[in-house]
Amino acid sequence: MKSLRQLLLLLLVMASGFKHVISSTISTTQFNLDNGLCLSWRLAVEANNMEPWPTVPTACLIYVKSYMLRGQYNKDVEMVVDQIYEFLSSIVVKDDDKDAWILDVDDTCISNIIYYQGKRFGCDPYDPQGFKSWAMKGACPAIPQILGVYKTLIENGFKVFLITGRDELLLGPSTTMNLFMQGFVGHEQLMMRNSTHKGQSATIFKSRIRKQLVEEGYRIHGNIGDQWSDLRGECSGTRTFKLPNPMYFVP
Repeated sequence: MKSLRQLLLLLLVMASGFKHVISSTISTTQFNLDNGLCLSWRLAVEANNMEPWPTVPTACLIYVKSYMLRGQYNKDVEMVVDQIYEFLSSIVVKDDDKDAWILDVDDTCISNIIYYQGKRFGCDPYDPQGFKSWAMKGACPAIPQILGVYKTLIENGFKVFLITGRDELLLGPSTTMNLFMQGFVGHEQLMMRNSTHKGQSATIFKSRIRKQLVEEGYRIHGNIGDQWSDLRGECSGTRTFKLPNPMYFVP
């Protein structure tokens, strides 16, 4: 009788283990399936084949979190930066102080990853008041690869213009201090939205700013941003460089 009970117990343990294996296999298969779909989704986003998109699909939360925090994002940024340096090496700077580069600010010069961790990496809807409160803290860390590019541009005699959709009246002081504290020192001008830009999309706003610079005689060699709206439109520059950002879309 004792041997029978031991046999039944063994069979129960084996059955439980088999069930766990099946469950783990199903979970792994589902993760791989979601991971593949989310990779395709991110590719469509970065190639600007999916616009507009209001939020990151909830099914892609783990994927986007992993992408941003576990190294692939940094590798992708480094790949873009390598191309920037290669292009930069081909430019001969003239002595008229009119050779210019354009850099976006949010998630180009400085990162909002701390804020977006609290917004489920873009799965939550855009929260304008929440973002303003965050930006007013001036706590965005520099994106080190772009800080390196920025310093190289300044050292080589380029005029660097930072163009951001942040509101000048509300966020001007905190943004200026945030950039300064993170090492962005020496640019020609930080250009922000004001009352004259009310109602303009990012594409139109930034295009008009760039056009104004060109009319002043500047030659825009390069333009760096994390949104296609940073790079599209008039006077975008000789070369544009798109940094990855799967967390939000700015039209």
